[in-house]
Amino acid sequence: MFVQKKNYRQEKKRVAKELFSALKDPSVVIMSNWLKIRGTLKSWTKLWCILKPGILLIYKTPGSDHWVGTILLNACKLIERPSKKDGFCFKLYHPLDKSIWAMKGPKGESVGSITQPLPSNYLIFRAASESDGEHWHLSSVKLSSQYGVHLRITACGLQQDAVGWTLWSCLNDSMLENHMENDANSDKSEREAHEDSDNAANENGGRLTEESDMDQSDDVCQQATVFVEEAHEEMGEAGEASQVETVSEENKGLIWTLLKQLRPGMDLSKVVLPTFILEPRSFLDKLSDYYYHADLLSQAVMEESPYSRMKQVLRWYLSGFYKKPKGLKKPYNPILGEMFRCCWLHPQTDSCTFYIAEQVSHHPPVSAFYISNRKDGFCITGSILAKSKFYGNSLSAILDGKARLLFLTRDEEYIITMPYAHCKGILYGTMTLELGGKITIECEKTQCYTEIEYKLKPFLGSSCNVNQISGKIRMGEDVLATVDGHWDSKVHLTEKRTGQQEVLWNPGPDIRRQRLKRQVVQVDQQEAFESERLWQHVTRAIKDKDQMRATQEKFVLEEAQRQEARERAERPWNPRLFTFNTDTNEWHYKYTDTKPWDPERCLLQFEKDGVIQTKEKSRRRSFSYSQNWAAQQKVSPTGS
Repeated sequence: MFVQKKNYRQEKKRVAKELFSALKDPSVVIMSNWLKIRGTLKSWTKLWCILKPGILLIYKTPGSDHWVGTILLNACKLIERPSKKDGFCFKLYHPLDKSIWAMKGPKGESVGSITQPLPSNYLIFRAASESDGEHWHLSSVKLSSQYGVHLRITACGLQQDAVGWTLWSCLNDSMLENHMENDANSDKSEREAHEDSDNAANENGGRLTEESDMDQSDDVCQQATVFVEEAHEEMGEAGEASQVETVSEENKGLIWTLLKQLRPGMDLSKVVLPTFILEPRSFLDKLSDYYYHADLLSQAVMEESPYSRMKQVLRWYLSGFYKKPKGLKKPYNPILGEMFRCCWLHPQTDSCTFYIAEQVSHHPPVSAFYISNRKDGFCITGSILAKSKFYGNSLSAILDGKARLLFLTRDEEYIITMPYAHCKGILYGTMTLELGGKITIECEKTQCYTEIEYKLKPFLGSSCNVNQISGKIRMGEDVLATVDGHWDSKVHLTEKRTGQQEVLWNPGPDIRRQRLKRQVVQVDQQEAFESERLWQHVTRAIKDKDQMRATQEKFVLEEAQRQEARERAERPWNPRLFTFNTDTNEWHYKYTDTKPWDPERCLLQFEKDGVIQTKEKSRRRSFSYSQNWAAQQKVSPTGS
């Protein structure tokens, strides 16, 4: 039995090493050539493609120094794509809209040489001629994706046998060694494994070490909050039409009644607003709109130059504005102690961005928030004091506060401010909502500074003057680039030195399809003071267009808050998740991971009861957020 097991292990190692050397061998290539590739952008990019058994390697040039990405063909389906242009067009895609990309490059690269991300679940190819296309489509890619090829190097040359394929091509040398070590351990009998675990526990005072064969991720996921994919997301359209509110005669009477109580310059924080102007979600929820494109921050961390990182941060910042409801809608003022939490899975980096927000003060109304993705190397902390001012025919909602974006890998901090929302046409004219004011994004360490002005529409302006922005990116005193466009559509960036112009941001259909899917806690699993559960009766009434019931439900919540304040009397409120720093006059998340960021640490983040925790994963077992995270919690990645 012992000899048989020994031979079994040696044979497995021999075959694996033989296969790996074949994959490393540049001669093990089914075919290679230039192909034009298109993803989210309309223009085609010419890239060098190398087809190997089960994988398609993409490079900028025929050399191997500029890797773009690796497609796992065994996860793909292949289909010919009709095209009006010359050549042959075909599409590789995942039928369940999952990622088709390997996490690492052939040399262990984590980021390809193209900054603009390619789609995660499909790619479109064009060969130069019909014959070339047929060869790629039918003879090579299709065979490799459906069957895979087992390669052996023999004295007679390369032999190919159609057999099942495992993803050896994604392994670098160190990953292969880890696999060998795991495989050897997995061959132990149950009795041997049990004895080993007992010995390890005895040697460490009864505790299993981090190098134990037991997978820590199993235990972690049993502790973690269960998140499911959000079922529905409301998206507004671009342009002035989506920011105009038509008020019924009945509601106009309510507005007039309200306005009689106001005077110009008055703060509206204590004024009870009619429910027909409310967006059926909390302000804590609305602040999470900035993280549906958090993958842009994952890419920003990897940019080499400070200027490139600032460009990518600005691109991410602009991504938070185009999600908006139609018309003039204001989210609920959060109740003191209210909490909101959610997260987004990143298919490209197999990481997770967690979002936690809490209403830490009622008078004045302050919302504190914390965002963390330690695996990709960034976190954000900040607070917003929401103030409203009435000016007669208009009012402004001012978001006083700032966010601190920290790139853990570079020890860089970006301080970010917010524009204000301006509603005009309350007494006469058309009621319209706009964004206005100047915002800044500043990094003291790199001396890189961005200033953007959100412009209100001029009195005699046309529709092209709606939602305009303009600004500059500077390094010290030098202007590196200018920015102009519309925050809800296309924004251009012009390099000052070369005059070259590029589209910095354009939230068209392709970009909207790339939005990360938000994961939320089901209402029946939420705590009593979590936003969705807390406001559920008001939300249901607003969606049913029952304004009287919505007003009554809203009054119940507000009266309960007033009663609690009376009972608390002079005792200060003690927030659950955030603490106030009197030296900086800022709110900070209590449970921030303060350990130095180490790229060698194998990180696993999870959330429980509002506390985001970071652990090191077992060195002998892997963990995938996109698959294991959901599976361990008995929830599929789609939330079904």
